[in-house]
Amino acid sequence: MAKKKSFAVLGAGSWGTALALQLARTGHDVHLWGHLDSQVDPLIQDKENKFYLPGCPLPNSIVPTTNLELAIASNRDILIVVPSHVLRLVLEQIKPLLRNEQKVNWATKGFELDTGLLPHQVVNVVLGKGHQGAVISGPTFAKEVGAALPSALTIASEDKKLAKRLAKQMSNDHFRAYTSKDITGVEVGGAVKNVIAIAAGGCDGLGFGVNARVALITRGLAEVMRLGQKLGAKSSTFRGLSGMGDLVLTCSDNQSRNRRMGLALAAGKGIQAAQDEIQQVVEGVQAAKAVHQMAIKLGIEMPIAEQVYKVIYEDLAPEDAFANLMGRQLGSE
Repeated sequence: MAKKKSFAVLGAGSWGTALALQLARTGHDVHLWGHLDSQVDPLIQDKENKFYLPGCPLPNSIVPTTNLELAIASNRDILIVVPSHVLRLVLEQIKPLLRNEQKVNWATKGFELDTGLLPHQVVNVVLGKGHQGAVISGPTFAKEVGAALPSALTIASEDKKLAKRLAKQMSNDHFRAYTSKDITGVEVGGAVKNVIAIAAGGCDGLGFGVNARVALITRGLAEVMRLGQKLGAKSSTFRGLSGMGDLVLTCSDNQSRNRRMGLALAAGKGIQAAQDEIQQVVEGVQAAKAVHQMAIKLGIEMPIAEQVYKVIYEDLAPEDAFANLMGRQLGSE
């Protein structure tokens, strides 16, 4: 039998490593899985993720591994922390390994590009609608969680007991987890904020000032809410940590990869050059296409997301994108 206080964290990037560290600090044994030996071997040797999360030593309670079967078999709870474009693949890999009592949870953000599905919908398709897991999301940079700085986030699940259990298991004197039942709202906030953050980076990169950035964040929140409510989310969710909180964080600090992508685009760099410079997946690039497609499908006006899409996929100059936003017909809030 698996230990009661044990986790498998699937995804050994910066956020997966940070969450593994937080779970270790609250008394859990953690298997931290990565799919490449070249990624995992240094973690074993250095007792630290020097590439993705330098300066945060791994305690003995975290066991890095490339053996997915071992990670799944040894743990009661599974936490998937991979980019949205590989979520389905990881779910398909672990499905035959799961036991009935195990819970699959995820900290993946973004729509699946080919289908437009949110992460919980991908989980339902692969594992079946009877599976009730939880999504973990909120305004948290991996570096600060890894350094044990004060942080808070949201855990959402239709299973209220599961959300409360996970919140209790993850929380300590510097980390606080709140619970919610609005999975859709939490996931929409986590997906669209990355697109708005690219716009915010572009805004600052072009030297448009703080007034412009705050206006963009505020109107960006309106777009997040517009899409979320159309998909059945609660408006109150977007005033919380996984909505406004995550949006403000991602738009306003250069730890955000999406914001840095916007800064790079404003400086005249191409997508690939910017991606190579950032050296990690920039979720907002794919999210821009998925959100644009969703807005068209649902008949929703999302002008900021639309302009980000055009900059990335139609080679629109960032300054022209902002001119388009400023030139829109006046309206009420």
